Amino acid sequence: MVRGETSWALQSALDRRGLGPVAGVDEAGRGACAGPLVVASCILRPGDGARLTELTDSKLLTALARERVYERVLRRALDYSIVVISPAEVDALGIHVTNIEGMRRAIAGLDLAPGYVLIDGFRVPGLPAPSVPVIKGDRAVACVAAASVLAKVTRDRIMAGLHDEHPVYGFDVHKGYTTTEHGEALTAHGPSPVHRWSYTNVAVAGRAHGKVAPHKVMLTAAALQAEARKRAAKDAELDQYLFELPDSGEVAEVSGAEL
Repeated sequence: MVRGETSWALQSALDRRGLGPVAGVDEAGRGACAGPLVVASCILRPGDGARLTELTDSKLLTALARERVYERVLRRALDYSIVVISPAEVDALGIHVTNIEGMRRAIAGLDLAPGYVLIDGFRVPGLPAPSVPVIKGDRAVACVAAASVLAKVTRDRIMAGLHDEHPVYGFDVHKGYTTTEHGEALTAHGPSPVHRWSYTNVAVAGRAHGKVAPHKVMLTAAALQAEARKRAAKDAELDQYLFELPDSGEVAEVSGAEL
């Protein structure tokens, strides 16, 4: 794929060929083990790059710069949609399925039907318009970068609010991602109601505190592998107990008792 020299090049090429409006879609919180997954889609005005000079991948911006870009995107965008997906839904479906479904919802939430959709990183089937994934799209494509900023700022604000409700975890600092500080809080206090039980570290901390998931959980691949290893170890222990032959003296004693 030829992306062009600027982050506006790809969507501008699509617009010139009559394939617009072009929507970008991205998420925030996929790797976090607490808090919601937030997915956003955004349609920018063609040729609006001079008015959005700071726009880039949200992870490359400072918190203050993200806030500035967020407010400017809200004012300048032709349309946008933001979807907030709860930890319970992430746990029920698994993060990958939830992410794909969230992107579908974000595109469906646009009032302006896109002619083409650009996605950060991976293919999303079932969209109402032609689409293509763009590797590092949040850096290479302006409308994807705009979606990343909308998702990131929205989620950061939610996590700041959750910090007020659950201050012992430090959500205002790490935003629910697995940091050393967060891991220590999980170990000390166990999971909160906003943690994702489908993540192995949360499930392990919950078990250590005698807690169970408050909703249906689709285990991650890592958790399933851990469970499989645990079952295999128990089966091996049982096999050793059942098939370990006693010595001849024990056999004679048992036989005599039965007689």
